[in-house]
Amino acid sequence: MAPASSSPPPPPLPGAKRRIGVMTSGGDAPGMNGAVRAVVRMSIDQGCETYAIYEGYEGLVQGGNLIKKMDWDDVRGYLSEGGTLIGTARCKAFMERPGRLRAAKNMVTAGIDALVICGGDGSLTGADKFRKEWPGLLEELVEKKELTAEQKNTYKYLNIVGLVGSIDNDMSSTDATI
Repeated sequence: MAPASSSPPPPPLPGAKRRIGVMTSGGDAPGMNGAVRAVVRMSIDQGCETYAIYEGYEGLVQGGNLIKKMDWDDVRGYLSEGGTLIGTARCKAFMERPGRLRAAKNMVTAGIDALVICGGDGSLTGADKFRKEWPGLLEELVEKKELTAEQKNTYKYLNIVGLVGSIDNDMSSTDATI
């Protein structure tokens, strides 16, 4: 059973609706704020909930107030701003399995079952590794009694969308990015 101090994740949304986490990672690139705005507003339009993960993978690992539910008006004015308003940070902890373990737990406890990552080669490589390890991470969290078997079954699939947001021209088969 999960520790008593942690609150249970919200129940899954009905049907195919999702709770989508959106984050920017790596160096700032033009269009990141527009991409975040588009994800938030389209998700809401489709009946999903959206959560901004502030400071990229660091926010995913730290959790808490770095994962914030977003509403339509929260992204007002994003198109006219440069950089990334939800922040980005290098995260050494995510490069190691214990960091990815904390990130997985934070996603499940927030009820997030899908992730949109806007970044370059390193960011999207990290996302792919996270996706590949996801079942094992959840299994380990159940073994450590940090998640329940029910939570593991509810969040057994991790859906990831990668948006190439890079100025490095290092992504194979991309002529243009966001």
